[in-house]
Amino acid sequence: MMSPPGHQGRVWPAPLDGQETARTPHGAVVAGIDGSGSAVRAAVWAGAEALRWGRPLRLVQVYALPQVHVPIAVGTHEQVRAGLTERAEGWLAEARTAVLAESPGLEIGTAAREWSPVAALVQESRHAELVVLGSRGLGGFTGMLVGSTAVSVVAHACCPIVVVRGRRPQDPPPLTGPVIAGADGSSDSDGALAFACEQARLRGVPLTVVHASNDAEIEQAERARLTDQVSAWQDKFPSLTIDLDVTRGRPARRLLEHAKHAQLIVVGCRGRGGFTGMLLGSTSQALIVHSPCPVAVVRSQDARSEETR
Repeated sequence: MMSPPGHQGRVWPAPLDGQETARTPHGAVVAGIDGSGSAVRAAVWAGAEALRWGRPLRLVQVYALPQVHVPIAVGTHEQVRAGLTERAEGWLAEARTAVLAESPGLEIGTAAREWSPVAALVQESRHAELVVLGSRGLGGFTGMLVGSTAVSVVAHACCPIVVVRGRRPQDPPPLTGPVIAGADGSSDSDGALAFACEQARLRGVPLTVVHASNDAEIEQAERARLTDQVSAWQDKFPSLTIDLDVTRGRPARRLLEHAKHAQLIVVGCRGRGGFTGMLLGSTSQALIVHSPCPVAVVRSQDARSEETR
């Protein structure tokens, strides 16, 4: 028996598919599949990302047998499992076809897993370069991005997590515009800046680093600290255009304003200032629910290292 991170006190069974260690190719891009159109759009986005990075793509569907409170025949139990497995494989095949239509030749693996979505995705993240999720679910990932499940996955993942969103609920994610990064000058936000710089470089677009504060007295000090931090990354990416926006106001509101014309928002966690508690408060919820473009959350390297010990 095991408890996945973030669910101490609740006992979870070991993975019923026997994958105590996820069979994820090292450095793969992983996309969660649940049968929804949102998940398919996320998979297509993930496929383009895998192709851009030169990585394989792994499509994962996680299902669980329904909980029953009365005894059922063993045969019936196995029939239900077989039906869920068949449905999962159908969803995976549909997503694979959609990805290959946009990214022909991409190496794609699939996995139908019987377990908890939280535990499975955290496990998958241990070997992945990136985990990608849709913003609306139907199957095993239903409600994935609106409550404690999302917080647990993102807060304990060992790699960056991207929630794929479009301008409107049924729209594909935007493919034009700059990359936006939320930062606060702390070392904990360096991981987000590194990810954002690389994303902007690969896309050939500028990066805008945003910091918002409601405290005028410390705004000048924060600007100086953030300028030093951004300058260090500019030295590492000399050909990349990096703009800095330090302003007063709510972090979520400022990021959402920039997101209207962006193709990706990148934020970290464990930061100071306006982004403190990013994954547990209103800023993260606002971005996940209202962002008109994909949102990437990158934990600090120290935090990710703790999860792999």
